[in-house]
Amino acid sequence: MALTAALLGWMFDGAEMGLFSLIGRSAIRDLLGMSATPSDADKQTVAFLFSVITAVFLVGAATGGVLFGWLGDRIGRVRAMSLSVVTYALFTGLCGFATSAWQIAILRFIAALGMGGEWSLGVALVMEVWPNRSRALMAGLIGAAANVGYLLVGFLGLGISQVPGTVRDWLLATGLPQTQVTHLVANDAWRLLMILGVLPALLTFFFRLFVPESEKWEKEQASGGTNHWATRDLLGVLIGSMGPGLIIYAFADPQFSWQARAVASVIGVVVATLGYLYPVMQYLKRVQAASTTKVQNAFVIRRMLLGACLSGVALMGTWGAAQQTPSWAGSLVDPKLTGTVGGITMICLSVGAITGTILGALAGGWFGRRITYCVLCLLSLGSVWVWAAFFNKYDNMFLLNAFLVGTFTASFYGWLPLYLPELFGTNVRATGQGFGFNFGRILAAVGALQATAIRDLFYEDIHLIGLTFPKGYPALLCTISLIYLVGAVIIWFAPETKGQPLPD
Repeated sequence: MALTAALLGWMFDGAEMGLFSLIGRSAIRDLLGMSATPSDADKQTVAFLFSVITAVFLVGAATGGVLFGWLGDRIGRVRAMSLSVVTYALFTGLCGFATSAWQIAILRFIAALGMGGEWSLGVALVMEVWPNRSRALMAGLIGAAANVGYLLVGFLGLGISQVPGTVRDWLLATGLPQTQVTHLVANDAWRLLMILGVLPALLTFFFRLFVPESEKWEKEQASGGTNHWATRDLLGVLIGSMGPGLIIYAFADPQFSWQARAVASVIGVVVATLGYLYPVMQYLKRVQAASTTKVQNAFVIRRMLLGACLSGVALMGTWGAAQQTPSWAGSLVDPKLTGTVGGITMICLSVGAITGTILGALAGGWFGRRITYCVLCLLSLGSVWVWAAFFNKYDNMFLLNAFLVGTFTASFYGWLPLYLPELFGTNVRATGQGFGFNFGRILAAVGALQATAIRDLFYEDIHLIGLTFPKGYPALLCTISLIYLVGAVIIWFAPETKGQPLPD
């Protein structure tokens, strides 16, 4: 029951994230009152607003990972997970009633709070419920579930142009007025599709009725360990979220120079780090004050920061490189085929991602956590570079490489659910891994904001170590994927946990 609930939650997470990637630009055009054939200036405006909303979503997920992780360590995994699913489902549905782009941004931020929390809580619950020998397989299934959601959206993308007409007939048959039906199905029916995002809220009833609470957490509660969490500490999370807000503001305002944006980024990351760590630091102080044994506060904080670095590499690679590929594919064909080509590319990426998450987790169990992460970094870099350098024509080889890139770049999302829970004890597991995984989204937000700017920087082809990367999307992928070299080095400063039981 715990595994089923978590997998369904992650699948809906992936579907919702992929859905906005598919219909987000249509939604922005609709809200701005643009025509069905926007000008180049309009397209730039849409791309800019889309990147800002994406960055806001990523910051919300980072904040939610800490907020709901804290809640899961305090009131239990299942109750907190129920609240997280309700949050992301309801506020995703409310996006369908938005009347402006800034309303979409706010609603996406709140929805992302629940998505970030659902990941950390579901991972903690599954890893604590299942036996130690099953952790690698469970981690692979966790990563695969979200990509199944992406896959479903890819199939939706193939027929997105037929959705409005089909849905219009259905809605008119129910007796809804013509004006309301037209409003709901305009611009790829984005409003209706977002409203349907409320369906995952039904999972909360499933959670409360059938899913057992983690026995490890119940034992921690019985010992009094959960009493040291304090609501007032969440003020630190609120202040911490202002750091990424500063980053988004600096990048969203064209009046800021790149030097000012660099300073804002540093300040924003520092504020976010201190603010998001604050609840855990205060908790550990109370535990230490109430205990006769010494609590290694710095040990826990170091591991949270380590997890954030490892996750940040994977997330920056995904949001900065892999997520750009459907748009790249669309740019290679006739504009009328953009939606279909983007959907096919997303399907290939998703099938590869489902394969990669399972293999990445199993490889971590077979060969060890550190060597697996290092090899995955090198394979991800190599696959992106080969694709960007040699396959710049939309054909079967392009799609084959989309599958390979999806396999390697998404493999981290099977490895991370295996490794991050092993870094923390039961008392701080949800908060610790919630911070570790989701804090990387702040770094990914910066990458998302700058993806278009970086792409536009390259007016000429790039020549590097004997390879030529054409200007535009290939140059963008080549540049951002260099982050994998950072991960290949960082992992050797992390502890090896292969063969060790999940810490109590």
